[in-house]
Amino acid sequence: MLRKEILNLVESKVEEYSMLNYHVLESMADWVRVVNKEGIIIYANKTMKEAVGDNIIGTKCYQVHGKEKPCRFCIAERSMATGEIVQKEEKINGRYFSVKSSPVLNCNGEIFAAVEVFRDVTRERKLELELIEKNKKMSKDLLFAKKIQEKILPSKDTLEKLKVDYLYKPSEMLSGDMFDVFHVDEENIGIYISDVAGHGIAASMMTMFIRQTMRAIKDDILSPSIALSELHRRFSTLNLEVDKYFTIFYGVFNKETYQFKYANAGHNCIPIKYGNDDVELLKVKGYPISLIFNEISYEEKKIQLKKEDKILFYTDGITEAKDKSGKDFGVEGVMEAIYSKNNNILKEIEENIINHSWGEQEDDFALVLMEVIE
Repeated sequence: MLRKEILNLVESKVEEYSMLNYHVLESMADWVRVVNKEGIIIYANKTMKEAVGDNIIGTKCYQVHGKEKPCRFCIAERSMATGEIVQKEEKINGRYFSVKSSPVLNCNGEIFAAVEVFRDVTRERKLELELIEKNKKMSKDLLFAKKIQEKILPSKDTLEKLKVDYLYKPSEMLSGDMFDVFHVDEENIGIYISDVAGHGIAASMMTMFIRQTMRAIKDDILSPSIALSELHRRFSTLNLEVDKYFTIFYGVFNKETYQFKYANAGHNCIPIKYGNDDVELLKVKGYPISLIFNEISYEEKKIQLKKEDKILFYTDGITEAKDKSGKDFGVEGVMEAIYSKNNNILKEIEENIINHSWGEQEDDFALVLMEVIE
């Protein structure tokens, strides 16, 4: 069929069926073409002709894109066969196009062609691909940070007269919960647990500050209450936003006297001391480490420990774990596990949390068990 005859056919079809508004199509910024049932282009708008050439009328639809055979999935063919509007994405000469094909009907309701609209989405796709690559890099960096955060946790080991075990589960890749155990001097061992507001990258960075600062403070300050005041002072010099804060419970165990001194900076998950004969909450008042106060002092208490005494430290990811009705696991859930006298209390609490919250974890949580073994 000659090109002139094809153009005459197209114009007569347009006029007869009034299916295509010729002037609207010609002014569109998108490429528009009409393909008949033989896969031949019988119309292309001005924008498409300027992009791929005036001689595309009468050629096979796939030849315009430099292909030697039809597409494996031809949306024009699908539209004409089913009457559906079909869409796909196609890469043409290094550019990305969103292509939508719609059936064209004559006055008898019969499909005789398909109109295809090509929208250039190259900019969007390139931005999307760049974002995917950046996300891959970020995920890789987060994984590295996760490994570092896990590596700096204390060893599950025995520090002379103390045995330390723990359970640590971030809700995301990184956690805002942190704890540490270290020698303060030849006679004393320090232990703390902290919980940074929020979780993720910002919270995990704050845990690094807490760890490094506490390890620096312990060389000069033995008293838990004074240590927390100094921690607050150093935190204030960071000049962060007022919504950045954290809680921390810090205690020092003397290996010679078995005395345990402690102070609390707003940590509402009160550590629980228990042994063969009693259970006691180590309550002591104190405000979180925040920018609300320029200076702050903390109350300090002490208890006498003995062999087989244990202290369980935990964060609010434990107590605030909710069941389907919204009920918290609570301190009651922790106490119930203690009273069960299970030899592996950390494992029992973990299993109880999983059962309570149906396996869903919304917040970071940490459990640390300190036991006097000599």
